[in-house]
Amino acid sequence: MRILDGFAAAIGNTPLIRLRSYSEMTGCEILGKAEFMNPGGSVKDRAALAILNAAERDGSLRPGGTVVEGTAGNTGIALAHLCHARGYRAVIVMPDNQSVEKYQALEALGVELRRVKAVPYADPNHYQRVARQLAAEAPGAIWANQFDNVANREGHYATTGPEIWRDTGGRLDAFVAATGTGGTLGGTGRYLKQRAQSVRIVLADPQGSALFSWVRSGEVKPTGPGSITEGIGIGRLTANLEGTPIDSAVSVSDPEAIETVYRLLYRDGLFLGSASGVNVAGAVRVARELGPGHTIVTILCDGGQRYQSRLHSRNWLIEKGLLAAAEAGRDAARA
Repeated sequence: MRILDGFAAAIGNTPLIRLRSYSEMTGCEILGKAEFMNPGGSVKDRAALAILNAAERDGSLRPGGTVVEGTAGNTGIALAHLCHARGYRAVIVMPDNQSVEKYQALEALGVELRRVKAVPYADPNHYQRVARQLAAEAPGAIWANQFDNVANREGHYATTGPEIWRDTGGRLDAFVAATGTGGTLGGTGRYLKQRAQSVRIVLADPQGSALFSWVRSGEVKPTGPGSITEGIGIGRLTANLEGTPIDSAVSVSDPEAIETVYRLLYRDGLFLGSASGVNVAGAVRVARELGPGHTIVTILCDGGQRYQSRLHSRNWLIEKGLLAAAEAGRDAARA
């Protein structure tokens, strides 16, 4: 019998899923780490757990304390679960431009949710800055600070990287992932590079983000217009990403990400969010660069249930000019 002791113990050890559609197309093994199977529903469960564990160890988070965080949603949901399980209060600050399902989830989880206007990072009313201020004002509170708290990447170094190495038997040629906080790529990339310098670490960046340019030229400069993706893509270098051994980067457009999401749905039966589309599209690019016979691992960040009113809504796709991309993915899967 395998019995896990509570919510936190169920985080991690997610399986690698062979993405049949794209593996057959490229002649490579393209494997998706099924982070949507974490108990809180996303890869952010790992970061949230690592941050809380670190705060408990250093004494900054004490019994009955408060955890404040600014988030696009998934980290907030993960923290809500963990705070309930450990007896903490959670205060979540979110920009007002995220999917309605994430707000609904947080409201159902019973946390204090504050929505703020979506503004540039330099603005003092940016959701991360508001979270930091709230934490400073509340007795017994910590600011989780997922972007620059390196406990985030250390959690991935300790879990995600070793799991991928174990489950591939060390036989992988590339790891591809988008980044928002930098934790997943920063921690996993470090671990895999230490095990084998030959493993290529590739950043998959959505349009409008500045990290593709940073990897290619050293200049933090946006590539194209803003993206419909949530939780990934950023205009600055975070502490979690700094120093990560990145070999190359690919820029993925919204139509390419949407087509990938719909192909995965209709060919592989995987109901995923847009960040997973960026990751898999990036993995396919790398597979084509490397040629047949290679193994590429990427991250399936979260499920499509959190984006039904957007990514999986016909009306929303029409509004964003992305219906043709979704139909292309569906038709390719059925061909």
